[in-house]
Amino acid sequence: MASKVPPFSPLPPPLAVPILGAPNSGPSSIWFLIAFSPLPLASLVRKRPYLGDLSSEPSGLGTGVVAIEHDGVSTPPLAISFCKTSRNSHLLAVSDEDGYLSFYNTCQSLGSVASCWEKAVTSSSPQAVEARVCDWIAHNNAIFDVCWIKDDNHILTASGDQTIKIWNVEKRKCTGILVGHTGSVKSLCSHSSNPDLVVSGSRDGSFALWDLRCESSYKNTHGEICLGYTAVVKEAHTSIQGKRVRRGKAGSMSITSVLYLKDNVSLASAGAVDSVVKFWDTRNLKSPVTQACPYVEPSLEKERGLHGISCLSQDSNGVFVAASCMDNRIYLYDVLHLDKGPMKIFSGSKIESFFVKSAISPDGAYILGGSSDGNAYIWQVRKPEGLPVMLKGHEGEVTAVDWCSSEIGKIATTSDDFMVRVWNFKKGGCISSGSPKAVRKRVIAPNTEGRKLAMDEHLYSTEMADSLCASREVATNPHSPVQTKSLEFSTPESGKKTHFRSLLGEEEEMQKSPDAELSSPSSVLNPPPSLKRRTIRDYFIVAP
Repeated sequence: MASKVPPFSPLPPPLAVPILGAPNSGPSSIWFLIAFSPLPLASLVRKRPYLGDLSSEPSGLGTGVVAIEHDGVSTPPLAISFCKTSRNSHLLAVSDEDGYLSFYNTCQSLGSVASCWEKAVTSSSPQAVEARVCDWIAHNNAIFDVCWIKDDNHILTASGDQTIKIWNVEKRKCTGILVGHTGSVKSLCSHSSNPDLVVSGSRDGSFALWDLRCESSYKNTHGEICLGYTAVVKEAHTSIQGKRVRRGKAGSMSITSVLYLKDNVSLASAGAVDSVVKFWDTRNLKSPVTQACPYVEPSLEKERGLHGISCLSQDSNGVFVAASCMDNRIYLYDVLHLDKGPMKIFSGSKIESFFVKSAISPDGAYILGGSSDGNAYIWQVRKPEGLPVMLKGHEGEVTAVDWCSSEIGKIATTSDDFMVRVWNFKKGGCISSGSPKAVRKRVIAPNTEGRKLAMDEHLYSTEMADSLCASREVATNPHSPVQTKSLEFSTPESGKKTHFRSLLGEEEEMQKSPDAELSSPSSVLNPPPSLKRRTIRDYFIVAP
Protein backbone atom coordinates (compact mmCIF):
# COMPACT_ATOMS: atom_id res chain seq x y z
CA MET A 1 0.00 0.00 0.00
CA ALA A 2 1.47 3.34 -1.03
CA SER A 3 2.30 5.90 1.62
CA LYS A 4 2.68 9.65 1.42
CA VAL A 5 6.04 11.10 0.58
CA PRO A 6 7.48 12.64 3.76
CA PRO A 7 8.18 16.39 3.77
CA PHE A 8 11.50 17.55 2.33
CA SER A 9 12.10 14.12 0.78
CA PRO A 10 11.51 14.28 -3.00
CA LEU A 11 10.55 11.14 -4.86
CA PRO A 12 13.79 9.41 -5.86
CA PRO A 13 14.31 8.06 -9.39
CA PRO A 14 14.31 4.29 -9.95
CA LEU A 15 17.38 2.83 -8.35
CA ALA A 16 19.76 0.69 -10.32
CA VAL A 17 22.21 0.21 -7.48
CA PRO A 18 20.32 -2.54 -5.61
CA ILE A 19 20.15 -4.60 -8.82
CA LEU A 20 23.93 -4.81 -9.13
CA GLY A 21 25.01 -8.21 -7.98
CA ALA A 22 21.40 -9.32 -7.55
CA PRO A 23 20.30 -12.78 -8.62
CA ASN A 24 19.04 -13.00 -12.21
CA SER A 25 15.53 -14.16 -11.43
CA GLY A 26 13.65 -12.11 -14.00
CA PRO A 27 11.13 -9.30 -13.71
CA SER A 28 9.38 -10.89 -10.73
CA SER A 29 12.45 -10.74 -8.46
CA ILE A 30 12.41 -8.61 -5.33
CA TRP A 31 15.29 -6.53 -6.75
CA PHE A 32 13.22 -5.65 -9.79
CA LEU A 33 10.24 -4.70 -7.61
CA ILE A 34 12.34 -2.46 -5.39
CA ALA A 35 13.96 -0.73 -8.34
CA PHE A 36 10.76 -0.02 -10.26
CA SER A 37 8.17 0.12 -7.52
CA PRO A 38 6.05 3.34 -7.47
CA LEU A 39 6.68 3.51 -3.72
CA PRO A 40 9.23 6.15 -2.69
CA LEU A 41 12.42 4.86 -1.17
CA ALA A 42 11.60 6.68 2.05
CA SER A 43 8.67 4.31 2.60
CA LEU A 44 11.00 1.32 2.38
CA VAL A 45 13.66 2.50 4.83
CA ARG A 46 13.80 4.18 8.23
CA LYS A 47 13.00 7.88 8.14
CA ARG A 48 15.62 10.32 9.30
CA PRO A 49 14.95 13.20 11.68
CA TYR A 50 14.85 16.52 9.85
CA LEU A 51 16.03 19.81 11.30
CA GLY A 52 13.11 21.30 9.42
CA ASP A 53 10.78 19.14 11.52
CA LEU A 54 11.73 20.85 14.76
CA SER A 55 8.53 22.06 16.37
CA SER A 56 7.50 23.85 19.52
CA GLU A 57 3.80 23.13 19.06
CA PRO A 58 2.26 21.21 22.00
CA SER A 59 1.40 18.18 19.88
CA GLY A 60 3.05 15.81 22.33
CA LEU A 61 5.08 15.58 25.51
CA GLY A 62 8.32 17.48 25.60
CA THR A 63 7.45 20.40 23.31
CA GLY A 64 5.42 23.55 23.77
CA VAL A 65 5.40 27.10 25.03
CA VAL A 66 5.78 28.48 28.55
CA ALA A 67 4.76 32.04 29.41
CA ILE A 68 7.06 33.67 31.95
CA GLU A 69 4.75 35.45 34.34
CA HIS A 70 4.32 35.78 38.08
CA ASP A 71 1.06 36.76 39.76
CA GLY A 72 -0.38 37.68 36.38
CA VAL A 73 2.49 39.99 35.40
CA SER A 74 4.59 38.96 32.38
CA THR A 75 8.33 39.46 32.39
CA PRO A 76 10.97 38.75 29.72
CA PRO A 77 13.20 35.70 30.34
CA LEU A 78 16.94 36.40 30.25
CA ALA A 79 18.71 33.06 30.72
CA ILE A 80 17.91 29.37 30.38
CA SER A 81 19.85 26.20 31.11
CA PHE A 82 19.00 22.50 30.96
CA CYS A 83 20.41 20.33 33.74
CA LYS A 84 23.77 18.86 32.79
CA THR A 85 23.40 15.31 34.15
CA SER A 86 21.53 12.81 31.97
CA ARG A 87 19.07 11.83 34.69
CA ASN A 88 17.91 15.44 35.12
CA SER A 89 18.47 16.81 31.62
CA HIS A 90 14.73 17.33 31.11
CA LEU A 91 14.67 20.01 33.82
CA LEU A 92 14.98 23.56 32.52
CA ALA A 93 15.99 26.54 34.65
CA VAL A 94 14.72 29.97 33.57
CA SER A 95 15.69 33.35 35.02
CA ASP A 96 13.98 36.63 34.21
CA GLU A 97 14.12 40.37 34.48
CA ASP A 98 12.17 40.48 37.75
CA GLY A 99 14.68 38.30 39.61
CA TYR A 100 12.67 35.06 39.60
CA LEU A 101 14.24 31.65 39.18
CA SER A 102 11.82 29.08 37.72
CA PHE A 103 12.16 25.37 36.92
CA TYR A 104 10.17 23.40 34.34
CA ASN A 105 9.85 19.70 33.64
CA THR A 106 10.04 19.55 29.85
CA CYS A 107 8.84 15.94 29.82
CA GLN A 108 5.43 17.14 30.97
CA SER A 109 2.77 18.58 28.71
CA LEU A 110 3.56 22.18 27.79
CA GLY A 111 1.03 24.70 26.64
CA SER A 112 0.46 26.63 23.43
CA VAL A 113 0.58 30.37 22.83
CA ALA A 114 -3.22 30.49 23.04
CA SER A 115 -3.29 28.70 26.39
CA CYS A 116 -0.55 30.98 27.71
CA TRP A 117 -2.55 34.08 26.86
CA GLU A 118 -5.66 32.45 28.34
CA LYS A 119 -3.73 31.87 31.53
CA ALA A 120 -2.78 35.53 31.73
CA VAL A 121 -6.38 36.63 31.27
CA THR A 122 -8.30 33.98 33.21
CA SER A 123 -7.14 31.05 35.28
CA SER A 124 -3.96 29.03 35.26
CA SER A 125 -3.28 26.70 32.38
CA PRO A 126 -3.25 23.04 33.50
CA GLN A 127 -0.27 22.34 31.25
CA ALA A 128 1.78 25.19 32.66
CA VAL A 129 0.94 24.27 36.25
CA GLU A 130 1.92 20.66 35.58
CA ALA A 131 5.20 21.58 33.90
CA ARG A 132 6.37 24.21 36.39
CA VAL A 133 8.21 22.47 39.20
CA CYS A 134 8.84 25.50 41.38
CA ASP A 135 9.94 29.12 41.35
CA TRP A 136 11.06 31.78 43.81
CA ILE A 137 12.52 35.27 43.97
CA ALA A 138 16.28 34.78 43.85
CA HIS A 139 17.31 38.45 43.50
CA ASN A 140 15.65 41.84 43.71
CA ASN A 141 17.10 42.60 40.29
CA ALA A 142 17.40 40.98 36.88
CA ILE A 143 19.22 37.61 36.61
CA PHE A 144 21.45 37.63 33.53
CA ASP A 145 22.94 34.14 33.74
CA VAL A 146 22.53 30.81 35.53
CA CYS A 147 24.94 27.89 35.93
CA TRP A 148 24.26 24.37 37.25
CA ILE A 149 26.95 22.89 39.51
CA LYS A 150 27.55 19.86 41.74
CA ASP A 151 25.52 17.27 39.81
CA ASP A 152 22.63 19.73 39.40
CA ASN A 153 22.07 19.91 43.15
CA HIS A 154 23.04 23.59 43.17
CA ILE A 155 22.66 26.46 40.76
CA LEU A 156 24.42 29.83 40.53
CA THR A 157 22.60 33.03 39.60
CA ALA A 158 24.32 36.18 38.28
CA SER A 159 22.36 39.37 38.87
CA GLY A 160 22.17 43.05 38.21
CA ASP A 161 22.50 43.59 41.97
CA GLN A 162 26.26 42.93 41.47
CA THR A 163 26.20 39.59 43.30
CA ILE A 164 26.22 35.89 42.53
CA LYS A 165 24.12 33.59 44.69
CA ILE A 166 24.56 29.87 45.34
CA TRP A 167 21.25 28.02 45.64
CA ASN A 168 20.44 24.58 46.98
CA VAL A 169 17.74 23.68 44.46
CA GLU A 170 16.04 20.99 46.51
CA LYS A 171 15.80 23.13 49.63
CA ARG A 172 15.31 26.38 47.66
CA LYS A 173 17.82 27.96 50.01
CA CYS A 174 20.66 30.40 49.38
CA THR A 175 23.84 28.85 50.77
CA GLY A 176 26.21 31.69 49.90
CA ILE A 177 26.68 35.00 48.12
CA LEU A 178 29.71 35.92 46.02
CA VAL A 179 30.47 39.62 46.45
CA GLY A 180 33.13 41.86 44.96
CA HIS A 181 31.91 43.05 41.56
CA THR A 182 30.94 46.70 41.25
CA GLY A 183 28.67 46.25 38.26
CA SER A 184 26.00 43.86 37.00
CA VAL A 185 27.26 40.28 36.70
CA LYS A 186 26.71 39.24 33.11
CA SER A 187 28.23 35.76 32.73
CA LEU A 188 29.10 32.65 34.73
CA CYS A 189 30.97 29.43 34.06
CA SER A 190 32.10 26.63 36.35
CA HIS A 191 35.25 24.54 36.13
CA SER A 192 34.77 21.39 34.03
CA SER A 193 36.03 18.99 36.72
CA ASN A 194 35.90 21.00 39.95
CA PRO A 195 32.48 22.62 40.52
CA ASP A 196 33.84 24.68 43.42
CA LEU A 197 35.81 26.83 40.98
CA VAL A 198 33.82 29.51 39.17
CA VAL A 199 34.63 32.42 36.87
CA SER A 200 32.34 35.43 36.38
CA GLY A 201 32.33 38.46 34.09
CA SER A 202 30.85 41.83 35.00
CA ARG A 203 29.78 45.12 33.50
CA ASP A 204 32.48 46.75 35.64
CA GLY A 205 35.04 45.49 33.11
CA SER A 206 36.50 42.73 35.27
CA PHE A 207 36.32 38.98 35.49
CA ALA A 208 36.80 37.24 38.82
CA LEU A 209 37.70 33.74 40.01
CA TRP A 210 35.93 32.20 42.98
CA ASP A 211 36.57 29.15 45.15
CA LEU A 212 33.42 28.02 46.94
CA ARG A 213 35.49 26.04 49.45
CA CYS A 214 36.98 29.18 50.97
CA GLU A 215 35.87 30.34 54.38
CA SER A 216 33.28 33.07 54.41
CA SER A 217 34.33 36.67 54.71
CA TYR A 218 31.27 37.68 56.73
CA LYS A 219 27.51 37.27 57.02
CA ASN A 220 25.05 39.87 55.80
CA THR A 221 22.03 41.17 57.68
CA HIS A 222 19.99 38.17 56.53
CA GLY A 223 22.53 35.73 57.94
CA GLU A 224 23.72 34.68 54.47
CA ILE A 225 27.37 33.70 54.03
CA CYS A 226 29.34 36.08 51.82
CA LEU A 227 32.49 35.04 49.94
CA GLY A 228 35.10 37.18 48.21
CA TYR A 229 36.92 36.36 44.99
CA THR A 230 40.31 34.64 44.97
CA ALA A 231 41.58 36.59 41.93
CA VAL A 232 40.34 39.40 39.71
CA VAL A 233 41.44 40.99 36.44
CA LYS A 234 40.20 44.53 36.01
CA GLU A 235 39.82 46.31 32.69
CA ALA A 236 40.31 42.99 30.93
CA HIS A 237 38.77 44.30 27.69
CA THR A 238 39.42 47.97 27.05
CA SER A 239 40.37 49.58 23.77
CA ILE A 240 43.16 52.05 23.26
CA GLN A 241 40.57 54.80 23.48
CA GLY A 242 39.02 53.14 26.53
CA LYS A 243 40.10 55.82 28.99
CA ARG A 244 38.30 58.49 26.96
CA VAL A 245 35.15 56.44 26.43
CA ARG A 246 34.55 54.90 29.83
CA ARG A 247 32.79 57.84 31.46
CA GLY A 248 30.42 58.43 28.60
CA LYS A 249 29.72 54.75 27.88
CA ALA A 250 30.04 52.63 30.98
CA GLY A 251 28.98 49.51 29.09
CA SER A 252 31.83 49.71 26.57
CA MET A 253 34.24 47.99 28.98
CA SER A 254 31.74 45.32 30.02
CA ILE A 255 32.75 41.66 30.12
CA THR A 256 29.91 39.95 28.29
CA SER A 257 30.99 36.30 28.44
CA VAL A 258 33.51 34.02 30.19
CA LEU A 259 34.39 30.34 29.75
CA TYR A 260 36.47 27.83 31.67
CA LEU A 261 38.28 25.77 29.03
CA LYS A 262 38.56 22.00 29.17
CA ASP A 263 42.29 21.96 29.91
CA ASN A 264 41.19 22.98 33.44
CA VAL A 265 43.64 25.88 33.81
CA SER A 266 42.71 28.22 30.97
CA LEU A 267 39.75 30.49 30.47
CA ALA A 268 38.37 32.68 27.70
CA SER A 269 36.77 36.10 27.97
CA ALA A 270 34.99 38.50 25.62
CA GLY A 271 33.68 42.01 25.97
CA ALA A 272 31.44 44.69 24.54
CA VAL A 273 34.30 46.85 23.28
CA ASP A 274 35.51 44.74 20.34
CA SER A 275 35.47 41.32 18.67
CA VAL A 276 38.59 40.03 20.45
CA VAL A 277 38.46 36.79 22.46
CA LYS A 278 41.23 36.65 25.08
CA PHE A 279 42.65 33.46 26.55
CA TRP A 280 44.13 33.42 30.05
CA ASP A 281 46.12 31.05 32.25
CA THR A 282 44.54 31.06 35.70
CA ARG A 283 47.96 30.50 37.30
CA ASN A 284 49.28 33.79 35.92
CA LEU A 285 46.69 36.44 35.15
CA LYS A 286 49.05 39.35 34.54
CA SER A 287 48.37 39.22 30.83
CA PRO A 288 46.46 37.02 28.39
CA VAL A 289 48.29 34.04 26.90
CA THR A 290 46.94 34.80 23.45
CA GLN A 291 43.90 36.26 21.74
CA ALA A 292 41.82 35.62 18.66
CA CYS A 293 39.70 37.84 16.49
CA PRO A 294 38.23 37.92 12.97
CA TYR A 295 40.45 39.17 10.18
CA VAL A 296 39.61 42.76 9.32
CA GLU A 297 40.64 44.52 6.14
CA PRO A 298 43.17 47.27 6.87
CA SER A 299 40.76 49.87 5.47
CA LEU A 300 38.12 48.77 7.99
CA GLU A 301 40.44 48.47 10.97
CA LYS A 302 38.94 51.54 12.67
CA GLU A 303 35.48 49.92 12.73
CA ARG A 304 36.61 46.85 14.64
CA GLY A 305 35.82 48.44 17.99
CA LEU A 306 32.18 48.87 17.02
CA HIS A 307 31.49 45.14 17.12
CA GLY A 308 31.45 43.58 20.56
CA ILE A 309 30.79 39.93 21.43
CA SER A 310 27.52 38.95 23.07
CA CYS A 311 28.28 35.33 23.91
CA LEU A 312 30.91 32.59 24.01
CA SER A 313 30.17 28.85 24.00
CA GLN A 314 32.16 25.63 23.66
CA ASP A 315 31.45 22.01 22.79
CA SER A 316 31.66 19.22 25.38
CA ASN A 317 35.20 18.28 24.32
CA GLY A 318 36.52 21.82 24.46
CA VAL A 319 37.84 21.74 20.89
CA PHE A 320 35.75 24.62 19.53
CA VAL A 321 34.82 28.04 20.89
CA ALA A 322 31.97 29.93 19.19
CA ALA A 323 31.69 33.71 19.52
CA SER A 324 28.53 35.65 18.63
CA CYS A 325 29.59 39.04 17.34
CA MET A 326 27.61 42.24 16.94
CA ASP A 327 28.53 42.32 13.25
CA ASN A 328 25.78 39.69 12.74
CA ARG A 329 28.23 36.81 12.48
CA ILE A 330 29.17 33.85 14.63
CA TYR A 331 32.86 32.95 14.55
CA LEU A 332 34.08 29.44 15.32
CA TYR A 333 37.63 29.02 16.65
CA ASP A 334 39.78 25.94 17.05
CA VAL A 335 41.45 26.37 20.45
CA LEU A 336 44.58 24.61 19.20
CA HIS A 337 44.97 26.91 16.19
CA LEU A 338 43.90 30.30 17.46
CA ASP A 339 46.63 32.03 15.49
CA LYS A 340 44.81 31.09 12.27
CA GLY A 341 41.74 33.11 13.21
CA PRO A 342 38.21 31.75 12.91
CA MET A 343 38.00 28.40 11.12
CA LYS A 344 34.33 28.92 10.19
CA ILE A 345 32.02 31.94 9.94
CA PHE A 346 28.22 31.72 10.15
CA SER A 347 25.82 34.42 9.01
CA GLY A 348 22.10 34.83 8.43
CA SER A 349 20.89 36.02 11.82
CA LYS A 350 20.71 39.54 13.25
CA ILE A 351 22.64 40.21 16.45
CA GLU A 352 21.58 43.72 17.36
CA SER A 353 21.77 43.49 21.16
CA PHE A 354 23.99 41.83 23.73
CA PHE A 355 21.01 39.76 24.90
CA VAL A 356 21.11 37.67 21.70
CA LYS A 357 23.06 34.48 22.49
CA SER A 358 24.21 31.35 20.71
CA ALA A 359 25.31 27.86 21.76
CA ILE A 360 27.33 25.18 20.02
CA SER A 361 25.85 21.69 20.33
CA PRO A 362 27.52 19.27 22.78
CA ASP A 363 28.98 17.22 19.92
CA GLY A 364 30.25 20.31 18.10
CA ALA A 365 28.21 19.58 14.96
CA TYR A 366 25.68 22.44 15.07
CA ILE A 367 25.31 26.00 16.29
CA LEU A 368 22.02 27.31 17.63
CA GLY A 369 21.57 31.07 17.75
CA GLY A 370 18.99 33.66 18.62
CA SER A 371 18.27 36.66 16.45
CA SER A 372 16.82 40.15 16.64
CA ASP A 373 14.43 39.34 13.76
CA GLY A 374 12.30 37.08 15.98
CA ASN A 375 13.62 33.74 14.71
CA ALA A 376 16.11 31.17 15.94
CA TYR A 377 18.65 29.62 13.56
CA ILE A 378 20.60 26.36 13.38
CA TRP A 379 23.79 26.07 11.33
CA GLN A 380 25.68 22.97 10.37
CA VAL A 381 29.29 23.39 11.48
CA ARG A 382 30.83 21.51 8.58
CA LYS A 383 28.87 23.54 6.01
CA PRO A 384 28.95 27.17 7.16
CA GLU A 385 28.17 28.39 3.65
CA GLY A 386 24.80 26.59 3.70
CA LEU A 387 21.57 28.32 4.60
CA PRO A 388 20.65 27.85 8.27
CA VAL A 389 17.39 26.27 9.33
CA MET A 390 15.01 28.95 10.55
CA LEU A 391 12.82 28.26 13.60
CA LYS A 392 9.76 30.48 13.54
CA GLY A 393 7.26 31.06 16.33
CA HIS A 394 8.51 33.84 18.57
CA GLU A 395 7.12 37.35 18.18
CA GLY A 396 10.07 39.23 19.65
CA GLU A 397 13.84 39.20 19.69
CA VAL A 398 15.10 35.67 20.39
CA THR A 399 17.69 35.93 23.14
CA ALA A 400 18.96 32.97 25.21
CA VAL A 401 19.19 29.46 23.73
CA ASP A 402 20.31 26.08 25.02
CA TRP A 403 20.74 22.44 23.95
CA CYS A 404 19.53 19.50 26.00
CA SER A 405 22.65 17.40 26.58
CA SER A 406 21.06 13.93 26.44
CA GLU A 407 17.84 14.24 24.39
CA ILE A 408 18.70 14.49 20.72
CA GLY A 409 16.79 17.28 19.04
CA LYS A 410 15.55 19.03 22.18
CA ILE A 411 16.42 22.71 22.43
CA ALA A 412 14.99 25.75 24.22
CA THR A 413 14.74 29.39 23.16
CA THR A 414 13.65 32.56 24.95
CA SER A 415 12.29 35.80 23.58
CA ASP A 416 11.17 39.30 24.43
CA ASP A 417 7.62 38.07 23.76
CA PHE A 418 7.74 36.71 27.37
CA MET A 419 7.80 33.13 26.10
CA VAL A 420 10.11 30.15 26.38
CA ARG A 421 9.72 27.62 23.59
CA VAL A 422 10.87 24.01 23.89
CA TRP A 423 11.52 22.40 20.50
CA ASN A 424 11.90 18.77 19.53
CA PHE A 425 11.62 16.37 16.59
CA LYS A 426 9.29 13.81 18.04
CA LYS A 427 5.58 13.96 18.60
CA GLY A 428 5.60 11.53 21.49
CA GLY A 429 7.15 11.21 24.92
CA CYS A 430 10.66 12.09 25.98
CA ILE A 431 13.29 9.70 24.67
CA SER A 432 16.67 10.16 26.23
CA SER A 433 19.79 9.07 24.43
CA GLY A 434 20.89 7.64 27.73
CA SER A 435 17.70 5.65 28.34
CA PRO A 436 17.99 1.92 29.08
CA LYS A 437 16.42 1.10 25.73
CA ALA A 438 18.99 3.17 23.83
CA VAL A 439 21.86 1.79 25.89
CA ARG A 440 20.67 -1.76 25.31
CA LYS A 441 20.67 -1.18 21.56
CA ARG A 442 24.21 0.07 21.67
CA VAL A 443 25.37 -2.93 23.68
CA ILE A 444 23.90 -5.62 21.43
CA ALA A 445 24.77 -3.90 18.15
CA PRO A 446 27.37 -5.83 16.09
CA ASN A 447 30.86 -4.38 16.28
CA THR A 448 31.06 -4.07 12.51
CA GLU A 449 28.18 -1.62 12.53
CA GLY A 450 29.84 0.43 15.25
CA ARG A 451 33.07 0.59 13.26
CA LYS A 452 31.18 1.57 10.13
CA LEU A 453 29.50 4.45 11.92
CA ALA A 454 32.79 5.63 13.38
CA MET A 455 34.72 5.35 10.11
CA ASP A 456 32.16 6.76 7.72
CA GLU A 457 29.92 9.34 9.33
CA HIS A 458 28.31 9.52 12.74
CA LEU A 459 24.58 9.11 13.06
CA TYR A 460 23.77 12.22 15.04
CA SER A 461 25.94 14.55 12.98
CA THR A 462 25.56 13.01 9.53
CA GLU A 463 21.89 12.08 9.34
CA MET A 464 20.86 15.49 10.60
CA ALA A 465 23.38 17.06 8.23
CA ASP A 466 21.85 15.28 5.24
CA SER A 467 18.42 16.33 6.44
CA LEU A 468 19.59 19.91 6.67
CA CYS A 469 20.76 19.86 3.05
CA ALA A 470 17.38 18.49 1.97
CA SER A 471 15.34 21.04 3.91
CA ARG A 472 17.37 24.23 4.01
CA GLU A 473 15.60 25.72 0.97
CA VAL A 474 12.10 24.76 2.10
CA ALA A 475 9.99 26.60 4.66
CA THR A 476 9.82 25.06 8.11
CA ASN A 477 6.83 22.75 8.61
CA PRO A 478 6.24 22.10 12.31
CA HIS A 479 3.55 19.50 11.61
CA SER A 480 5.71 17.12 9.62
CA PRO A 481 5.24 13.54 10.82
CA VAL A 482 8.43 11.99 12.12
CA GLN A 483 8.69 8.48 13.47
CA THR A 484 9.71 8.43 17.11
CA LYS A 485 11.85 5.38 16.53
CA SER A 486 14.39 7.35 14.51
CA LEU A 487 15.18 9.48 17.55
CA GLU A 488 16.34 6.64 19.74
CA PHE A 489 19.73 6.56 18.11
CA SER A 490 22.69 8.10 19.85
CA THR A 491 26.36 8.51 19.08
CA PRO A 492 28.51 6.57 21.54
CA GLU A 493 31.09 8.62 23.43
CA SER A 494 33.89 6.89 21.58
CA GLY A 495 32.27 7.86 18.31
CA LYS A 496 32.01 11.49 19.35
CA LYS A 497 35.69 11.60 20.22
CA THR A 498 36.57 10.08 16.86
CA HIS A 499 34.41 12.69 15.17
CA PHE A 500 36.31 15.53 16.82
CA ARG A 501 39.66 14.01 15.97
CA SER A 502 38.60 13.78 12.35
CA LEU A 503 37.59 17.43 12.36
CA LEU A 504 40.98 18.38 13.70
CA GLY A 505 42.57 16.19 11.07
CA GLU A 506 40.91 18.23 8.33
CA GLU A 507 42.89 21.27 9.41
CA GLU A 508 46.30 19.67 9.70
CA GLU A 509 47.74 16.15 9.51
CA MET A 510 49.69 15.56 12.69
CA GLN A 511 52.68 13.18 12.79
CA LYS A 512 52.34 10.38 15.33
CA SER A 513 55.98 9.95 16.31
CA PRO A 514 56.91 10.42 20.02
CA ASP A 515 58.67 13.70 19.26
CA ALA A 516 55.71 15.01 17.34
CA GLU A 517 53.41 14.02 20.17
CA LEU A 518 55.35 16.20 22.56
CA SER A 519 55.33 19.23 20.28
CA SER A 520 51.77 18.79 19.12
CA PRO A 521 49.12 21.20 20.45
CA SER A 522 46.80 18.19 20.79
CA SER A 523 48.62 17.34 24.01
CA VAL A 524 46.64 20.17 25.59
CA LEU A 525 43.49 18.06 25.46
CA ASN A 526 45.22 14.65 25.36
CA PRO A 527 48.44 14.96 27.37
CA PRO A 528 51.12 12.29 26.74
CA PRO A 529 51.37 9.70 29.53
CA SER A 530 53.94 10.08 32.33
CA LEU A 531 54.71 13.65 31.30
CA LYS A 532 53.93 16.97 32.86
CA ARG A 533 50.54 18.06 31.59
CA ARG A 534 50.66 20.84 29.03
CA THR A 535 48.14 23.62 28.70
CA ILE A 536 47.18 26.10 26.07
CA ARG A 537 49.82 28.43 27.51
CA ASP A 538 52.66 26.21 26.33
CA TYR A 539 51.87 26.78 22.66
CA PHE A 540 51.71 30.54 22.52
CA ILE A 541 54.23 33.26 23.20
CA VAL A 542 53.45 34.92 26.51
CA ALA A 543 54.09 38.59 26.95
CA PRO A 544 56.68 39.25 29.70
